Amino acid sequence: MLSDRAYCLKERVFSRLGPLKEILAFNRATRERWVAEEASQVFRGARVLDVGAGSCPFRDLFAHCHYVAQDLATLEPMQLQGRKGYGRLDVISDIAQLPFADETFDVVLCTEVLEHVPEPIRAVQEIARILRRGGTLLLSAPLRSGLHQEPYHFYGGFTRYWYSKFLTEAGFEQIQIKPVGGLFKMYGESSLHVTLALSPWTIGSRSFALRLTIFSVWLITLAWFAVLCPLLCHVLDGFLPLEWGTVGYHVKAIKGCGIRSLSASEVGVEET
Repeated sequence: MLSDRAYCLKERVFSRLGPLKEILAFNRATRERWVAEEASQVFRGARVLDVGAGSCPFRDLFAHCHYVAQDLATLEPMQLQGRKGYGRLDVISDIAQLPFADETFDVVLCTEVLEHVPEPIRAVQEIARILRRGGTLLLSAPLRSGLHQEPYHFYGGFTRYWYSKFLTEAGFEQIQIKPVGGLFKMYGESSLHVTLALSPWTIGSRSFALRLTIFSVWLITLAWFAVLCPLLCHVLDGFLPLEWGTVGYHVKAIKGCGIRSLSASEVGVEET
């Protein structure tokens, strides 16, 4: 996990130089743009559940809807996006035991949550239960990522085959699975993590000789890891998008009208 100073430096750079965010944090930038596009297509007054909402970064995008934020709320403030803690949560519960009646919501949003859930398949089944027939699921989870939000990081990643198999079994149809960049974008974004890990704000209280050595390496490699490598990889990915190196997927699926999902009692949830 980045030190506070390194994290703040990164966020200042992104806020002042927006285009750099598309390169140095393309996963997050692409996800934010995807959710914004999907939110704009949701009809006014729709019931929207944001599962694992955390700091609720998408609340404003659904201002035209009846937006409900849910989370288990077990993390420290510094572990959440923005490092300012949880947003305004409407419901605190386990994702595998959502306190809603069957077919309550028109849209369920679940971004970067499943890797933190002990039973992600059961979580998908539970989401299907509370989503109305014909309703929309917007789902993302990493395929490649470093450890984060410890000790609640249980899985290394979710492939397109995982989504296809378990969403279909949960009663979803019209499943769209889009990769978030390819090998080169993943490599370019990782290079920023290298330069931040070597930075004076991260190396901490080691011996003077070691800190001087690491600082020298950081200065020598700064231009490559922080600018040139990410920029080159961003361009290369446009010409050669190798999906096997993707960081994850954006998934949109519709709950089938002819397939019955598990009821609350079948999933083992007490109905409220």
